[in-house]
Amino acid sequence: MRKKTKIISVACVMALMLSMLSVGMNVQAEENLPQIEGSYLTHESESVGYDTKITRGADLLTGYSKCVRLANGKLYVGGSTIAAQTVARVGVGVTVERAQEGDESWEYYDGWIKFNENADMVSSNKQVDVEGGYYYRVRCTHSANDDVSSSFTDGLYFE
Repeated sequence: MRKKTKIISVACVMALMLSMLSVGMNVQAEENLPQIEGSYLTHESESVGYDTKITRGADLLTGYSKCVRLANGKLYVGGSTIAAQTVARVGVGVTVERAQEGDESWEYYDGWIKFNENADMVSSNKQVDVEGGYYYRVRCTHSANDDVSSSFTDGLYFE
């Protein structure tokens, strides 16, 4: 039994090392892409960004933002916030921004806020009509009571 456990442990360590190696290769490839304020400018069809904690607290568990390029001049955008437990107020503020290659910052395009009371999560999304020739990203602010964090996606190009 001990030999079988050891073999499984070694296999798990090898799998972890291989996954870390592949992540390192992806980061190297992305470093060649242009960036604006931390978001890579890509021609991918979808991007998801995960939260970075701004304050320390016990209420906010995680949050994410999402941006998906659809057909016919539409973009699916949204975000979610998950609290560690039921809180008095959990919220997500979704901001859609756009930029062109060569710009130094993102400009506001659309946005909204949604709160849920006495809940442990909130999610909000919608389809937005967009103009071609721009990169679009989603930036979200996540809150659970007084805990706050934010997330943002990479920029997706829309022809």
